[in-house]
Amino acid sequence: MTGNNFTEVMFFILHGFANHPKLQISLFMMFLFIYLFTVLGNLGLILLIRIDSQFHTPMYFFLSNLAFIDIFYSSTVTPKALVNLQSIQKIISFVGCFVQMYFFVGLMCSECFLLGSMSCDHYVAICNPLLYSVVMSQEVCRWLGVIPYMIGFTNSLVSICVISTLAFCDASINHLFCNTTALLALSCMEALNTEMVIFVLAGFTLLRSLFIITVTYIAIISAILQIWSAAGRQKALSTCVSHIMRVTVFYGSLFFTYLQLDNTSSLTQAQVASVIYTIVIPVLNLLIYSLRNKDVKNALLKAFQKLFP
Repeated sequence: MTGNNFTEVMFFILHGFANHPKLQISLFMMFLFIYLFTVLGNLGLILLIRIDSQFHTPMYFFLSNLAFIDIFYSSTVTPKALVNLQSIQKIISFVGCFVQMYFFVGLMCSECFLLGSMSCDHYVAICNPLLYSVVMSQEVCRWLGVIPYMIGFTNSLVSICVISTLAFCDASINHLFCNTTALLALSCMEALNTEMVIFVLAGFTLLRSLFIITVTYIAIISAILQIWSAAGRQKALSTCVSHIMRVTVFYGSLFFTYLQLDNTSSLTQAQVASVIYTIVIPVLNLLIYSLRNKDVKNALLKAFQKLFP
């Protein structure tokens, strides 16, 4: 595919951690274990929520959507990274690179707004518990589940269209996967306008979704402070702790990676951050939400007892 009159790029080389050959096998084993745990664990969580009637509530509806995103989010990046860690030619086609980036960015943006939807659910549950079943109807939950995907993949499409107009002087990507910041660094031409578009889109996604989460939690904290009993406050806080932990880690790594105008100054740090939010964070859905949830643990024990009496 031709990028204006500068060069023709048919594939990209994903170097990743090629500068550390001694770590290749260790990274492969670690990423493989995390990936299998992520896929199997989140798939099991989705099935458990589907078959157990006690989990047919808005909170677990959003949690199953988060598990769904984590499975495909990780699957967009990790399998190709595992192949490249054991390959001499660490290549990906031009089209394959942009397809990977489209789904990666789309799922990442979708997760941002899905976390916002989950904060809205917590807000209604704590601030308006008597009206919870009325406000969080199936139709409302459906829209709060669909809108994040609509916004996420629309943002991703715009990003892909803008970056695909660039000409690339180099095919070497210093990442495990096709990343917007890494591709911008390969541009032959002055890409300030493109960088600004990506910066604005990333800022819109991160700041708008974080604004929703912040506003809802201000209202939640205000409502919790008005609860007289310590047990009541503890119960309300326990509902939000897992979500707050997930938001903190997820947004922290994204802010570090994407809200930078200079995309070439810290590629090494960006590699580490990208590994955190593409490979490590998806498994946190299990560790943070599932293993800390007594209802989920009890349901899992019952399921195992039925399978292995």
